[in-house]
Amino acid sequence: MSTTVMVSSNSAMSAFPAVPALPAGARTRLRLTRRGRAVLTALAALPLVIGALVFALNGGGAVATGEQTHVSFQHVTVESGDSLWTVAERIAPSADPRDVIADLVQLNGLDASGVVSPGQQLAVPTKYEH
Repeated sequence: MSTTVMVSSNSAMSAFPAVPALPAGARTRLRLTRRGRAVLTALAALPLVIGALVFALNGGGAVATGEQTHVSFQHVTVESGDSLWTVAERIAPSADPRDVIADLVQLNGLDASGVVSPGQQLAVPTKYEH
């Protein structure tokens, strides 16, 4: 036994009120449900999350190893009346003393004044060793 229900078009239309037509050039406002806002927020945040993961996973690429290398330097002792200029001329007579002084200052952690004391030990850069 089957039952057929007839619905008239007038009663179906009464359940949904008529939407008035918009005037020409009027802008409609976008209405989002709570779920729509959540989806839109998730889609906007997705590139940020992916970027953070990529950064976190690739950040360990420059990790130092546990291996240690031992570097030994030749040392020169500053004598009485020596300056960095005379020390530079003594350890590398064929090189420009300004370059040698710059390397000595950098390697030995000297201050910009370039003052050395008699008896002070200075490490000689490997390119100037005999």
